[in-house]
Amino acid sequence: MSKRIAEASEGDTPLKGGDRPEPMDMDIDDKEMGDFEDEFEDEFESEDEIFEAGVDGRPDAEREAEERAAGAMDVDSNGTFIVGRNKLEQGQHLAPDLGTYEMLHNLSTPWPCLSFDIVRDGLGDKREKAYPATMYTVAGTQADSSRAKENQLMVMKFSGLSRQQKEGDESDSDGDDDDDGEEADPILEHKAIPLTSTTNRIRAHQIPSSDPSKPPTTFTATMTESAQVFIHDVTPHLASFDNPGTIITPQQNKPVSTIRAHKSEGYALDWSPLVPGGKLLTGDNDGLIYATTRTDGGGWVTDTRAFQGHTNSVEDIQWSPQEASVFASASSDGTVRVWDVRSKSRKPAITVKVSSTDVNVLSWSRLTTHLLATGADDGVWGVWDLRQWKGGADKPSPIASFAYHKDQITSVEWHPTDDSMVAVAAGDHKVTLWDLSVELDDEESKDTAGVKDMPPQLLFEHYSEHAKEVHWHPQIPGTIVATGQEFSIFRPIPVVYGIHGK
Repeated sequence: MSKRIAEASEGDTPLKGGDRPEPMDMDIDDKEMGDFEDEFEDEFESEDEIFEAGVDGRPDAEREAEERAAGAMDVDSNGTFIVGRNKLEQGQHLAPDLGTYEMLHNLSTPWPCLSFDIVRDGLGDKREKAYPATMYTVAGTQADSSRAKENQLMVMKFSGLSRQQKEGDESDSDGDDDDDGEEADPILEHKAIPLTSTTNRIRAHQIPSSDPSKPPTTFTATMTESAQVFIHDVTPHLASFDNPGTIITPQQNKPVSTIRAHKSEGYALDWSPLVPGGKLLTGDNDGLIYATTRTDGGGWVTDTRAFQGHTNSVEDIQWSPQEASVFASASSDGTVRVWDVRSKSRKPAITVKVSSTDVNVLSWSRLTTHLLATGADDGVWGVWDLRQWKGGADKPSPIASFAYHKDQITSVEWHPTDDSMVAVAAGDHKVTLWDLSVELDDEESKDTAGVKDMPPQLLFEHYSEHAKEVHWHPQIPGTIVATGQEFSIFRPIPVVYGIHGK
C-alpha cells in the first residue's frame, strides 16, 4: 500500500508503529515550530547561537575532507550517482547539485507526515518570480504508536523561501528589482490541532466567501488510523498567521464533523472540485467507499450505502475534474474502477485491471480529462486513455508506462497547467519530474549522457528520504512540495520545466 508502513525493523526506514526520532524542541505555549532547518545556507541562526550548518548539519569543510578521504562513490561508468542503483560507502554523503535548483529548502517536523495538502491563498497566481516565496499547507503527523497522543493536524505557513544564490547574481544583467529580500531567513509558523491517531491522508477544500473582502472557508478532511475521518474548519488558523496575537480557542480545534461509517482504517480520500459546498469520498481497507455531503444548513451527512466492488483495500480516490457525478478508485486488488454516484446499485461502471500488484495512487488530468495516471506497488507508473476503457473482455493498454523506480510508487500528480508534466514519488527515495511530450523516437532526446536505462521523458530527479506524497503548488509554477522523512520545497531551474516554452 502506498501510505502504509510496516512494523519497525533493524533498518532505517520510517516505520509505522516503530521507533521515531525524538520530537524537536518546541515552545509549547506559542505552538510555533521555529525557523527552517535550511541545509543549504552557510549559517543557521537560532535564538541562542549561530553555527555553521552544511548539508548534513556539519561544517562544509569537515564534510568535504571526509568525503575526499573516503574515496570515490560507486557510480555509473560516466561518473553519475543514481539513487536506488548505486550505494554510498561508509562516510560518504549525498549532496544535491544546487546548480539545478532555483529554490531548495528542507524542513523536519516533530514527527514524519504521511500526507499533506497545499492550501490556495490570496497572494495571487503565477508568482514564480516573487522571492522570497510564501505558501500555506496542512499536514497530519505519524507519531510513534506509544506516543499516539502527540499526533497533530498541522496548519502551516512557510515564508521567507529564498531562491538559491549563484555566482554572478550580483551582476545579473536583468537588473530586476523583484530580487529584493531574496536572502531572507526561511520561517515556518504553525498551529497545531491535537489528534490521537496517525493521519493516513489529509485533503483541503475551500468554499468561496459571498463577501469578496473575506477569505474562503477552508475545511480539512483527515483520514486516520483509528478509522474515523475528521472534518475541521481551519479558516481561523490560517487567518491567525497574518493577525498577530490571535488566540485559537479549544472549540475552534474541535472537528465540525466526524465520519464514523468506516469499520477499518483507510487511505483514500478526495473532495469534489465541482461541488463548491463540499462533497467528500472516503475509502477503507475493507474495500468500501462512502460519500459525505455538506448540507445547505452547514451540517454534514454521510450516505450509509457504501459503494462496493473492490475485493481488497481502496488505496486512492479521485473525482473526475469534468463530471460532477463520476469518480475513479484504485485498489490493492490491482484494479482501477470508475463509478457514477447516481447509480442505485452502488457498483462500478467500469473495471480495468491495471497491475498485478497493488495500485497505490492515481491522478486525473485536470486539463486533458480523458487521461488518468496510476502508480503501483511494483514501481511502475503509467498513463491511461479513458476513451479506451469500454469495458468487456478487451484489456486496454497504457499509452505510456515507466518502470524506472525501484520501489513502490507512493504519489503521482499531473501538473496543474501543463498536461504533459507529471510528478512522481516512490519508496526508493526519489521524486521525479516527467515530460510526456518527449517523443520516444526523438534522437536528441535519447541522449542521456551515457547513463543506462534513463527514460528520455525523465526531466528531473530529487532525493527525498522515504518519499510519501508530492504536490505541485497551483499558484507558484514549477514549485514542488514533497513529504517523507522531512518536507522538501523545491523549484528546479527554469530550463527543466520551461524548456519547451510551456
